[in-house]
Amino acid sequence: MKPKMTEKNKPYNWLDRRIAKPGPYLVLCLTPEELEHAVRGLTKWPLEFPKWGARAHMFFKDGTEDLCVVVTLAEDSQKNHTPIEIAGMLVHEAVHAWQYYAEKMGEATPGSEQEAYAIQAISQELMAEYARRLDKGI
Repeated sequence: MKPKMTEKNKPYNWLDRRIAKPGPYLVLCLTPEELEHAVRGLTKWPLEFPKWGARAHMFFKDGTEDLCVVVTLAEDSQKNHTPIEIAGMLVHEAVHAWQYYAEKMGEATPGSEQEAYAIQAISQELMAEYARRLDKGI
């Protein structure tokens, strides 16, 4: 039986907010338990873990203007897709994270270079976290 997830033994990390300060808080969750633990106390909305593919959940932390982006990667996708396909899914979700962030900043038409760098930064954070998790077997 797996031990109960706590702050000390949680496998996920909240990632760098480097696309802009204050950029969205960003986390990659690979199991339903991680999703539930990561968002505890942040939102009252129930967030569904995908059965296939990936999904980006975007919301403001309850009572604040702190934007949170929780990217989830279905367990089926982790088992049945190649690393390149998973990278593609993470880039896809990074685009959604950027679009939501830009919209919330009031940026209707961000510059194409600004957008490219932002999507690159979000994608790199997600892929680096996924690689870290694979390397550590968590």
